[in-house]
Amino acid sequence: METNLTSKTIVVTGATSGIGLAAVETLANQGYSVIGVARSSERCREVERRLRTLYPQVQINYCVSDLSRQSQVRQLANQVEALLEQQGKSCLDGLINNAGTFTYWMSLTPEGFETQWAVNHLAPFLLTHELLPLLRAAPAARVVTVSSDSHYGTRMNWNDIQLRRAYNGLRAYGQTKMANVLFTLELNRLLGPGSTVHAFAADPGLVKTEIGFKGTPALVRWIWQVRRSGGISAEESARGIVYLATEPSIQDAEAIYWKAGSPKPASRHALDPVSARRLWEISAQMCGLSRSLVANGREQ
Repeated sequence: METNLTSKTIVVTGATSGIGLAAVETLANQGYSVIGVARSSERCREVERRLRTLYPQVQINYCVSDLSRQSQVRQLANQVEALLEQQGKSCLDGLINNAGTFTYWMSLTPEGFETQWAVNHLAPFLLTHELLPLLRAAPAARVVTVSSDSHYGTRMNWNDIQLRRAYNGLRAYGQTKMANVLFTLELNRLLGPGSTVHAFAADPGLVKTEIGFKGTPALVRWIWQVRRSGGISAEESARGIVYLATEPSIQDAEAIYWKAGSPKPASRHALDPVSARRLWEISAQMCGLSRSLVANGREQ
C-alpha cells in the first residue's frame, strides 16, 4: 500500500452500503483518507467505527446528510471543509457522487422537488459546486458521478423535467442518469482546458444492490430480484469507480463516460453540448445559484 496517499482525501456519498461502502473500503485499502456521507446517523457511526478498526493507518470520517435537501447539501460542504482544516489540509482530491435513489411513486422532498431528481441530480450538482474551491486547490482532483446504462434510450423532457404531470418512476430515474452525464460534460467545458479538476461519469454495471426494492410494488421487486441475480458485486463495481477517482494517467482523458476502467460510448443525447448547457442553467436556478461555476475567470 502506498502510505503517502494518506495526505489525499476523497469524499464518497451514499457510503454506508452497496457501491459507496465498497468504494470507501477500496480507497482506504489503497491508503486514501476518506470522508463518507450518508443519511443515517446510527449507520454512519457504526460503519465509521468498523472501518477505523480495519484501517487504523488512514483517516476515515463520516458526515450525516440528507442529500434530498439542498440546505443539508450546503451544510455538508461546510462540514467537509471543517474536517479538512482539522486534519491540516487545504484541498480535496476527489468527490465521488455515488448516492442515488429510486422511487416508483411520485414523491416530493420538503423543498418541493421530485425526490429522484433532487437526490440523483441536484445533489451532485450542488455539492460539486460547493466543494469546487477545495477541489481546485488540489494539484489534480476528480469529480466522479455514478450514472447508469438507464440513460440509454432516454430523452430529457424539457417541458416537464420532473415529470410532475405524468410521473413514471423508471423514466424519472433514466432522466436523472442522463442528467449525470450531461452535468459531467458541461462541468468539464466550464472548467476549461488545463484545469486541475476533471470530471467523469461512471457506468457501475448491473450491481447486486437493494435500490429496486425500496417502496416498490411486489411485481417490481420480483422483476428486480430476477434482474439483479445476474449482476456483479458492489466491490467489483466500486473498483471501476475508484479507478476514475484515482488513476493518474487519465487526468486529461477526453472520454467522459466509463465502465470498469475503460471508456464506453454514452448516448448521443447525453453528449449534446446544447442540452448540457440548458440543463446547467435549469439546475443552477433550482439550486438558487444566481451565478454558476466560474471557469478560468469566465462566467458561464
